[in-house]
Amino acid sequence: MKTEATATSDDGSDGHDEEEEEQTMVVDEMLRRHVGEFGPWQLRHFGLTNLAWILNAFHTMVMVFADREPDWRCRAGPGCVPGSVEGVCGLEPGTWEWVGGSSTVAEWGLVCGEKYKVGLAQSAFFAGSMIGAGIFRHRSDSSLGRKGTLTAACIANGFFSLSTSLSPFYWAYATLRFLTGLATGCVGLTAFVLATELVGPSMRGAVGMTSFYFFSVGCVFLSGLAYAFPSWRNLYMVTSLPSLVFAFAILLPFIWESPRWTDKAMHTMRAIAKGNGFSIPNKTSLILDIPSLSPSSSTPSPSILDVARSPFTRPRLLLAVLINFLTSVVYYGLTLNVVNLGKSHLRLNVALNAVAKLPGYAAAALLLDRCGRCPVSAGTMWLGGVACTVGSLVTIVGTRMACGVVGIFAMATTYHLLMVYVAELFPTAVRNVSLRCVMQAGQLGGMAAPLVVVLGRGLPFAVFGACAVMVGAAALYLPEMADRPLYDTLLGMEWGESKLEGG
Repeated sequence: MKTEATATSDDGSDGHDEEEEEQTMVVDEMLRRHVGEFGPWQLRHFGLTNLAWILNAFHTMVMVFADREPDWRCRAGPGCVPGSVEGVCGLEPGTWEWVGGSSTVAEWGLVCGEKYKVGLAQSAFFAGSMIGAGIFRHRSDSSLGRKGTLTAACIANGFFSLSTSLSPFYWAYATLRFLTGLATGCVGLTAFVLATELVGPSMRGAVGMTSFYFFSVGCVFLSGLAYAFPSWRNLYMVTSLPSLVFAFAILLPFIWESPRWTDKAMHTMRAIAKGNGFSIPNKTSLILDIPSLSPSSSTPSPSILDVARSPFTRPRLLLAVLINFLTSVVYYGLTLNVVNLGKSHLRLNVALNAVAKLPGYAAAALLLDRCGRCPVSAGTMWLGGVACTVGSLVTIVGTRMACGVVGIFAMATTYHLLMVYVAELFPTAVRNVSLRCVMQAGQLGGMAAPLVVVLGRGLPFAVFGACAVMVGAAALYLPEMADRPLYDTLLGMEWGESKLEGG
């Protein structure tokens, strides 16, 4: 389709006018032809939006340091054996003491018969994340939009996390962790959708994988903060304030709503084009996949039931839910399992795990389009499964730690690759609701992970290895989405997929 611009003279008077041809196009086509798929505007917006992932890492991983079991030592008195295999269990009160900073375990005695409470509080956070994802998913696709949802979640995160630092007793702490999880459950996913929906199709996979570097950077920063603030209460305080600063100083003034879900779509697209040094012809407008619809059309919001009814999306949804549940058990389990790999270097272990994820993201970004989503997903899952299985069979701490690093490298790649993959499996109209359903399954897996970790020794690795092998096999049944368009509606996807299968 060719468009001729109207000519004007230098003094502003009309010269030889050539009538512009009216044209309509979907978002992806406009990004390719007139706006730029990933120019300076998108780069700035992408970087600012994904700062939310750093905050997500703070609120999710702070439990590793706050709920750690510190070292202990014997005091004067009989009956205390330094370095006992059973730890402090069975020792008489007053014969030993905690050393090496404060934690919830030390403050409230969460050891021996009370150790389950550590896993319970951590599971409460993931339970909140699962429920919060359900609460916020419709708001993101309707009244609040992507930007409004992310802003509200960050404010709630900051408030509840700050309140956690003041917890007077264990049950108040567990409740506040649940409430923090309510907000945290939607932060990363909403930031991911908001950042990538503004990127053109040829760059979306690679750019989407880059989002997850921010989470790893957040884990490294958190390790430094844990060193500077060894008190668990102070650590909660300093990790809560950045969420409030981000919401009011960055999100509200600088982040734009996605043009795929706003009645000011053309205004947004023109702003992106201008920031990238391009311009959109005057008589150009946006449509969705179905020509009778536009981004501002008044149509009922699709629900997860629509996804389940469609013969194209139903098997994708069921497989994605199963895969993300088991992947999350392994991913969060390996992340939290650093507490079983030696107390003396906990901060270093967390930082190493975070750094181990970075090469995986880069490899996945390079291989996504070359090898396809399905082979890369299955391959990384099986690599993690082998590493975890070996870790369950060895007893040397250093070897088991190495297996954990390889496992977290593979499963972090898988976990975040799934977000790119799943986002492509569903059209725009139901993308957020589908992603949130899948992520809720992942958060259910996150609830199970701490309960596996408290088993201790080699048992967690055995469970993680079995889960990883199973999800690798399940991933082979997902359709390959490389080089396929990002559809806007269910009808558009059904029509497009039918044409692809028939052709």
